[in-house]
Amino acid sequence: MRNWEATKQRYLRDELPIRLGNIASNLAKIKNLSQRATASNVAVSLIDESKRFIEWTANDADIDMAGELVELQIQLALWQLRWTKIWADPAQRMEVAAQAQIWSDRILE
Repeated sequence: MRNWEATKQRYLRDELPIRLGNIASNLAKIKNLSQRATASNVAVSLIDESKRFIEWTANDADIDMAGELVELQIQLALWQLRWTKIWADPAQRMEVAAQAQIWSDRILE
């Protein structure tokens, strides 16, 4: 089991742009895994990690970015709830891949 408190302490040492970059990087990884239909468990882990990163980051972001992060966290939670069905359907996986790319780009703007 992962030590989330240690991860949080390490994560919060980074400046906001680095933290946002980490979230965007996770989204890019989710996109790639979804496109290749490999390592579903890794994708689920990245979704969970990203939700935590957002929770730890939103308070330090400006109001507009915080709003974007909340929207993204909701999207990630919806993916997580439906992940088994998403993973079994190539069209849904491609939709997740496309949405992950869009979110990654938005976070980096």
